[in-house]
Amino acid sequence: MFTNFFYELKEGGVPVSIKEYLMLMEAMKAGCSNFSVDDFYYLSRSAFVKDEKNLDKFDRVFGKVFEGIEFIGDDTVDIPEEWLKKMAELYLSKEEMEKIEAMGSWDEIMETLKKRLEEQEGRHQGGNKWVGTAGTSPFGAYGYNPEGVRIGQKEGRHGRAIKVWDKREYKNLDDTIELGTRNIKVALRKLRQFAREGEATELDLDGTIKATAHNGFLDIKMVPERHNAVKILLFLDVGGSMDPHIKVCEELFSAARSEFKHLEFFYFHNCLYERVWKDNVRRMSDTTPTMDVMHTFPHDYKIIFVGDASMSPYEITYPGGSVEHWNEESGEVWMRRMTDIYQKAVWLNPIPEKHWEYSHSIQMMKTLMEGRMFPLSLSGLEDAIKALR
Repeated sequence: MFTNFFYELKEGGVPVSIKEYLMLMEAMKAGCSNFSVDDFYYLSRSAFVKDEKNLDKFDRVFGKVFEGIEFIGDDTVDIPEEWLKKMAELYLSKEEMEKIEAMGSWDEIMETLKKRLEEQEGRHQGGNKWVGTAGTSPFGAYGYNPEGVRIGQKEGRHGRAIKVWDKREYKNLDDTIELGTRNIKVALRKLRQFAREGEATELDLDGTIKATAHNGFLDIKMVPERHNAVKILLFLDVGGSMDPHIKVCEELFSAARSEFKHLEFFYFHNCLYERVWKDNVRRMSDTTPTMDVMHTFPHDYKIIFVGDASMSPYEITYPGGSVEHWNEESGEVWMRRMTDIYQKAVWLNPIPEKHWEYSHSIQMMKTLMEGRMFPLSLSGLEDAIKALR
């Protein structure tokens, strides 16, 4: 059973090793889980899961391998599966269902469930009170009650459960999902490079202790405040095909502004040309020459482009290809100028990577970025950060 669990985790994408498996076996031998499935769940999760993005994968594999098991021990009895299915389900006539009364409000049902769980000592089948199977109690599986809490049942049968106890209602932490602001912040923190610059305003405790011990009197030392020294230029594609991705771009923008002290941002449309802007309302009248941006911000800035790169190939390769104005030079020329000055540059694309091969313009932009285009997912952002370091 445990060996199969180990291999299922590997096949499910959870990075596990023999060392972790042996550690789990030692913990089991020491009685850490007391043969309870709940205890074993937390014990095995502690042993195998080292990154929160793998929690959901682990839960799916655990549910698959240990479905229906309440006790892990040595005593086993082979019971035909058909018997269990028949014993575990209760089917009532319409008249019988009408005779079963609802218990009451949500608060009353949940309070009663709490008391039943405290009082009940073992598994129960049938009946109208305890948490079990094939009964008319409001709590359990494969029975019937007009207002109940479904516990441990694969799917609904009557559509009347007011709460599904084991329904997974937490946010998926898989690394292929689109980002939320919190996950973006966590990922961006890996790009931090701390430095102490400016006026000495913070107490240097170690330096003060060392100087005091050396001089024989209190000698207070101060140092500049420690802050993130990474400098970012953020270019955001707006309008047109980017409209469906507004939410994730807003989340990325919000997270970046909170994480980086040195952050400058500009907007563009589809491809970088001779001008960018900061206010979309005044995008036609209040713009900044792209050349001024390159002359203002030194080459140690890191560049992040955010866009779907979905456009006509002419917008990249030809003068006058822009859909909004006449560009004297092609977008390709401006992209090469930017990446020549700023060696650390990436492109984040909100379109799933599996669709990139069907877009000529995405492939062209990926080539211009020398392959440094990444999907706007948790794993994609982590890969982009590695490229920016």
